[in-house]
Amino acid sequence: MTEPRLESELKYRADDEAPLITLGQARVLGTATLGPQRTVEELDRYLDTQDLRLSARGWACRLRTREGRTFVSLKGPAEHEAGAAVHQRREIEGPATSEPQPEDWPPSEARDHLLEMAADEPLVERVTMAQRRTERAVLHEGSQVGLLTLDRVRVLYEGDEIGHLLVVELEFDPAAVVHGVDPRPLAAALSAVGLQPDPLSKLEHALRMTAGSSA
Repeated sequence: MTEPRLESELKYRADDEAPLITLGQARVLGTATLGPQRTVEELDRYLDTQDLRLSARGWACRLRTREGRTFVSLKGPAEHEAGAAVHQRREIEGPATSEPQPEDWPPSEARDHLLEMAADEPLVERVTMAQRRTERAVLHEGSQVGLLTLDRVRVLYEGDEIGHLLVVELEFDPAAVVHGVDPRPLAAALSAVGLQPDPLSKLEHALRMTAGSSA
């Protein structure tokens, strides 16, 4: 298997809509400029075996449907230092279908790695998130260094809505990371609009909600 892509991003949460509205209208972010908005609807289904074999290895499986296309993303254990602004983890993506079992998906390294981790056990849906995502390119000196996403998320469990999340992420372009993009001015600008750095993933937030709804 080829080396998985290293995902590098700033992660924040909001208590209300105000920061997302501000960032949707802003022309600049710290030392960068922001491109036009593009908003899409996404449905994310998080899968694992019944005995949580993926989770035990620190991996998460997300089956995302967006604009009629479905693909799988496998996200590995966090690789950033505690307290670091930039979150990093390995990611493998590939084509998929809306069916939760990968045997009939198109061939890919993501499918092969998922089958190996699941070890022939069927996958089940742990939690679903329906999100409205607004995207804006982050540009520095005319080149795109990242993608800012403003996510309004509904958390669904066993068919019921059990909570919501307001999440802002800035994922850096891999080439920008290689060339040493400085995340500090961007992190400061995001904090300045009322966002709070978030050490948890969306999945971790959602699973906490499912635990509360089952109590």
